[in-house]
Amino acid sequence: MKLIVKFNLVLFLIFAIAFGAVGYVTNRLLQRNAQAEILENARIIMEAALAVRSYTNTQIKPLLETQIKYSFLPQSVPAYSANEYFNTLRKKFPDYSYKEATLNPTNPINRATDWEADIVNNFRQTPDRVEMVGERDTPNGRALYIARPMKIKDAKCLYCHDTAEMAPKTMIERYGSDNGFGWKLNDIQTAQIVTAPMQLPIQRARSVFAVFMLSLATIFAVIMLALNAMLIFMVTRPVNELSKMATEVSLGNMDVGEFHASGKDEIAGLAESFGRMRKSLVEAIKMLET
Repeated sequence: MKLIVKFNLVLFLIFAIAFGAVGYVTNRLLQRNAQAEILENARIIMEAALAVRSYTNTQIKPLLETQIKYSFLPQSVPAYSANEYFNTLRKKFPDYSYKEATLNPTNPINRATDWEADIVNNFRQTPDRVEMVGERDTPNGRALYIARPMKIKDAKCLYCHDTAEMAPKTMIERYGSDNGFGWKLNDIQTAQIVTAPMQLPIQRARSVFAVFMLSLATIFAVIMLALNAMLIFMVTRPVNELSKMATEVSLGNMDVGEFHASGKDEIAGLAESFGRMRKSLVEAIKMLET
């Protein structure tokens, strides 16, 4: 097996191992970054919804307190404002979803589905837990969800959710007296849930991964070509020429020309040594002939 073949086999083996290791680490890192990007977007939506709730509770609700005696306006409810805000946002981002999933809501639209109820109950069983992250299948593909518990910390909330007798009559007229009551202070009835699509960030991560690996393979190919060219012109070709000259000398042909190698590397040293050996053989043969 020729030297250049051995060299390329060793180099290819090294690259294959490095290529696989770098590919594995890079893919894991890109997938992790994609998930972090999804979670960051979901947290921004969640915080924006909380900001809308706070605005409604502190600035809108006081303006409508007297109106509730005559007509119940859902615009005074923080949860309604947060949902309306997200419904507007969803027109541009239809794959995202926001919900304040509630076990016993006044407004049926907020009622928790089975998987949402499991999240709420999990928060109720572990009250110290502040966040839950998971994945689930949706009609639009795989999605990542983030959930946070919403604990009843303000006693004013119980004005509408303690008993039907204490609740505003206009609210009872709108939603009825069967749901949304029996809430307790510091109880967890609701979980704030944001669902974000994984498809687009994952596709971007895969595209970046493909470009990176293609670039890495291209760099390796260029390096291999450069190293092969260096090996041919600096090692293989000079060694082959020296080998041919040595063969001629071994067959008794002392008239072969000298091999001139520039520089002071090992090949130049070998050529110089071979030249001295040839001259010594010529002198020795002349001495034997005389």
